[in-house]
Amino acid sequence: MSRVCELTGKKAMVGNNVSHAMNKTKRTFDANLIKKRFYIPEEDKWVTLKVSTSALKTINKIGISAAIKDAKSKGFLKK
Repeated sequence: MSRVCELTGKKAMVGNNVSHAMNKTKRTFDANLIKKRFYIPEEDKWVTLKVSTSALKTINKIGISAAIKDAKSKGFLKK
């Protein structure tokens, strides 16, 4: 499975490693993802999501139900 946040759609970016001599080689910047279980009281069930740490901060702020609703409206979450 690819390293993509299920709530925000964040994924790996491509950039360069730059040495002291300014030589450039390609590299990837992976998203900071963790696998976390969330309890949804409206549906009375647990869901496991692969989310970025910035999405975790958003969940702490607005709640899991609102975050899932927002992700579904943007098309990131298909469930």
